[in-house]
Amino acid sequence: MIDIHCHILPDMDDGASHFTDSLLMAKQAEIEGIHTIIATPHHQNGKYINVKNDILKKVEEINDYLKTEKVYVNILPGQETRIYGEILEDYEAGEILPLAILSNYLFIELPSSSVPRYTGQLCYDIQMKGLTPVIVHPERNKELIEHPDKLYKLVNNGAATQITAASFTGYFGKKIQKFTFDLIEANLTHFIASDAHNTATRGFKMSEAFDLLEKKYGQDQVYLFLDNAEQIVAAKDIYREVPEQIKKKKILGLF
Repeated sequence: MIDIHCHILPDMDDGASHFTDSLLMAKQAEIEGIHTIIATPHHQNGKYINVKNDILKKVEEINDYLKTEKVYVNILPGQETRIYGEILEDYEAGEILPLAILSNYLFIELPSSSVPRYTGQLCYDIQMKGLTPVIVHPERNKELIEHPDKLYKLVNNGAATQITAASFTGYFGKKIQKFTFDLIEANLTHFIASDAHNTATRGFKMSEAFDLLEKKYGQDQVYLFLDNAEQIVAAKDIYREVPEQIKKKKILGLF
């Protein structure tokens, strides 16, 4: 498996705090069958600034370290950037990093409770630069849960999304899990990734997620997510199904 969203780089954000933590995470990933991880430290989220060159340097260091420890998980560079208006200017300035460096896919993180009004326009502008915005963990965004049509419009207009393994398997609660199911069923998501931060409270859960995915939706859905992660690393276009609007179930009762 390939994990396209992970906070395994040491001392960069709220993920691994030092190389020993990174080693433990890599060992856990190996046990789960993950052979490649795109490291995606937080950037511009109000607390952490991690620009492209700093990430590239740390990725080189962690790969060398893992080899000396005989842990055969390959780390590739990425970045989880909180949405902000100047993202394209900073991309041109060499501070913003696409997934696996060679792909045209760019992680975009929304605030946890809202969708900024300029999100649609920015996603359009990003695509005009030949990039594809990938909205991370939309299932954990309060406004999108309440107004899934907003996510439908973004995806229908060309954005991609990535759900979290722990959301799908229920570790963030039933409401978020249900919305994650809705996203899959409406073809509104294109990746499952771990968003792992450590081995204790925010582990990978990837193996568990793909087991559940196969039981609930079958092997075709499993292959879609697995293949899309591979497409990212190969710097190729991902596979997409036609997105649908999430149908809100009517509540029976008196009106």
